[in-house]
Amino acid sequence: MKIVIVEDERLFRDVLRKACIQDMGHTVVGEAGTGREALEIIPIVAPDLLILDLNLPDIDGLAVLEELRRKRALLRTLIISSYCDEFTIYCVERANVQGFVDKSTNTIAELTEAIRLIAAGGTYHSDRFKTAKAIRTENPRSFDKLLTAREQTILAYLGEPLSDPEIAAKLNLSPETIEKHRFNIMHKLGFRSRAEAARYARRCGLTRPLPRS
Repeated sequence: MKIVIVEDERLFRDVLRKACIQDMGHTVVGEAGTGREALEIIPIVAPDLLILDLNLPDIDGLAVLEELRRKRALLRTLIISSYCDEFTIYCVERANVQGFVDKSTNTIAELTEAIRLIAAGGTYHSDRFKTAKAIRTENPRSFDKLLTAREQTILAYLGEPLSDPEIAAKLNLSPETIEKHRFNIMHKLGFRSRAEAARYARRCGLTRPLPRS
């Protein structure tokens, strides 16, 4: 297969390239360390498979994938990430990708198996991913079952943490509207303080570390 690797850590990108070329016999037709580089390269080289890190320094990996799909409908994708929290699992499921490899626990052998299965038309998801997915699916109080999309967005901002006026400015809403949403969020989740909501947002992965400069 023709493969593009999008990974901001140069050492890990080199490991991925070596595994794809020397261990599996595929061709790496492009590499990118940022989301913007990926958006420039991929439409030109038209890969068969995209190996995509989620935590990029400029644009979230899934946002990159969404933009690519507007330009090219069929793009097999293998996600690689050290994040395996509730929100990541939820987003990866909705993204309808062909695989997920956990950078924290998976080996090169498991990466090879993932690419082999995807090349054959199958899928691969790490054991950690499947366990986390099962826990979230069985939990009747998981954030995606209780909160609307708008409430999830506001909860993510609460985790940064931002004040109601600051969130209102980002979403072009009134502070009063944000206050009502915040009240509903805390009521649904059973929280009594903003601090509890902020900790929950970070624990579930709705609030991410700020992009590295």
